[in-house]
Amino acid sequence: MEAGRILLVGASRGLGLAMADAFIQKGWHVIGTVRDDGRTALHDVADAHPDQVTIERLDITVPEQLARLHAKLAGQALDILFVNAGIASGRADETIAEVATDEFVRVMLTNTLGVMRAVEAFEDLVRPGGVIGVMSSGQGSIANNTKGSFEVYRASKAALNQSMRSFAARRPGDPRAMVLMAPGWIRTDMGGPKATFSIEETIPQLVATLIAQQGTPGLRFIDRHGASVPW
Repeated sequence: MEAGRILLVGASRGLGLAMADAFIQKGWHVIGTVRDDGRTALHDVADAHPDQVTIERLDITVPEQLARLHAKLAGQALDILFVNAGIASGRADETIAEVATDEFVRVMLTNTLGVMRAVEAFEDLVRPGGVIGVMSSGQGSIANNTKGSFEVYRASKAALNQSMRSFAARRPGDPRAMVLMAPGWIRTDMGGPKATFSIEETIPQLVATLIAQQGTPGLRFIDRHGASVPW
């Protein structure tokens, strides 16, 4: 399949940065967003691959920025829209009742509402047969939650999964793939040093799986290998 064009929301560091690099290695053009004005590692990637990287500023919690970027990208056709942006929350053993209200709102605003606003803002740019995807988590699986821990983060990802289900349900017969990706526990600033997998061994698999979803309509909650994850 020919190389394409992806809008990768949240590409300044961690998994998003690694995804940008993996897409570039496959010849894709990456429109990568960063939240702040300062220089990031994505700018270094763009300097090395100026013909394949476009950097845009976007905070997904600010609706005006979503509207402004959509206007700027209007008329461009995307093969993949992938929203990677997200944040972690607190201690593993902090229960839902113990979490401060402001922290609960912060996590839900970014991981659920902000992500879905980005999906809704840019989905019309994705071509028929393309992919609309978001970074979910195995911790968003209700069926697999047998131990608790990271309860607000889990709740935000479960809410994201449900919201994507609603998004898909409103579009019966849509020819595009809609993907909730559970990447696994990966060693990043967010995942921490004790995580099971490295970026180098996981992100190329994730990107290959995401590209392979093109042309297969429907909503899927999958891991980086393409296997279904229980809802």
